[in-house]
Amino acid sequence: MTIFRVAAAALISFATGAVAQDITLTSHDGKVEVTGNLLGFDGEFYRVETQFGALTVDGSGVTCDGPACPNLTDFVAELWFSGSSVMAETVLPALIIGFAQQENLTATPARVDSDSFVYELRQANRSAPLARFYFNVGTTARGFSDFIADQTDIVMAQREVREAEREEAEAAGLGDLKRSRRSRVIALDAMVPVVAPDSMIQQISMADLIRVLSGDVTNWVDLGGPDAPIALHVPETGSGLAQAVEDQVLRTAGAELSKAAIPHSRTRDLIDAVAKDPFSIGIASKAVADVTRTLPLTGGCGHPLAATRQSIKTEDYPLTLPMFLYLPDRRLPRIARQFLAYSQSPGAQMAIRGAGYIDQSPETLPVGVQGDRLANAIVTGGAEVGLEELQRMIDTLRPLSRLSLSVRFEPGSSRPDAQSRSNIQHLAQMLETGSLKARKLVFAGFSDGDGGAAANARIALRRAQTVRNAVLAAVESSLPEGIEVSAEGFGEAMPMACDDTEWGRKVNRRVEIWVQ
Repeated sequence: MTIFRVAAAALISFATGAVAQDITLTSHDGKVEVTGNLLGFDGEFYRVETQFGALTVDGSGVTCDGPACPNLTDFVAELWFSGSSVMAETVLPALIIGFAQQENLTATPARVDSDSFVYELRQANRSAPLARFYFNVGTTARGFSDFIADQTDIVMAQREVREAEREEAEAAGLGDLKRSRRSRVIALDAMVPVVAPDSMIQQISMADLIRVLSGDVTNWVDLGGPDAPIALHVPETGSGLAQAVEDQVLRTAGAELSKAAIPHSRTRDLIDAVAKDPFSIGIASKAVADVTRTLPLTGGCGHPLAATRQSIKTEDYPLTLPMFLYLPDRRLPRIARQFLAYSQSPGAQMAIRGAGYIDQSPETLPVGVQGDRLANAIVTGGAEVGLEELQRMIDTLRPLSRLSLSVRFEPGSSRPDAQSRSNIQHLAQMLETGSLKARKLVFAGFSDGDGGAAANARIALRRAQTVRNAVLAAVESSLPEGIEVSAEGFGEAMPMACDDTEWGRKVNRRVEIWVQ
């Protein structure tokens, strides 16, 4: 009987920090024996460095002898998280507590040092903990650095992995972090410009926001406000929020952050500073912007885009901030896998809402509550978009409701962005489990206004068909009977923002999902 399997992640070492020691694994019939250095044990499987390379061995089929053999009776699974302080201090504790309640466990936090803490998960009538979840609290950049250095299992990130980080991880033998199932979105947030409640500024365009952030504008009078210097408050360099500002706002315009900007290591300190100064402005997380006033984003066309629960879920608001967990390309302990599965469950969505963040539970938005969008389509639609095309769009969508799961694309690419890839998987799971109670599913494609209307309609249709196919391919079982699935392309018929900026074009290039 063969009980050994070569691990797909043979070049990856466990991030347990344990010193490799000699062990011997012997099959129960005594016919197979392997000696080597223990790389790790997850409660079910051993990973052993042998003369044949790294092997994964099913613990149920062997006995272990040697100084490195783990305690099988009171095995304690350990999992290390590193990265975003916001996620470590708010989102993950909420999920751990919710998971523990679901599994009838207790979850007890304890401080390790000033930058780290641990949650112990315990089961009644068991002397040893079931698991310890360790957290190194820092920045998203630190999380990826720790991951590449093999000092953590999971990265907590407030932005998508950067290309340089992806290349470093791949060079270190950790695989491609942009590959499917290497990351998952656990909660949603948004970057928002914030001012004091008594500020005279009511809204700001993306172009003006960039001018303020880069220091090109330093007085409110240049934005139609009072003659007063602008006090600019930003998150500290290296934080996920600061790097998201660089990636999603400044870099799109070839700009850099003003050296006069006042950095804050804690978002709460930033919010408090802005709230007290009517001539200040800051960039903050929507979830903690409670004592300030958030500014809608405007453009020369399109209605103002405010950061609401629905606009963040649909990505109609352009500065969404998904919260990611980046995962290793190897097997994690069973309780870790159970926790990660829980993070996508309805119970987890309630925990996310309770922590003040946006959950990923789908919502439906009937046509009747989308008057602003439809009015905007009529007022700002391209000159080539005729009444007949608008009528076709309305006739198609009127009997349907829009699902809050949308798909948008990376700049200059046909690849869905990170939040959208998560949405595709989420929709596929809903179809698989039958939790989406719908008879009809329409993928409606829209484009920006670059190019001719007829060509844009064809592009929008191809995008809709591509997303439809991606969702159906992600469904591992057959679709429930009676669901009609189709794709439509409406081109530039319903713009959400101006096409004169990259962020505006990105908002307009989308596939919406409508159901009946």
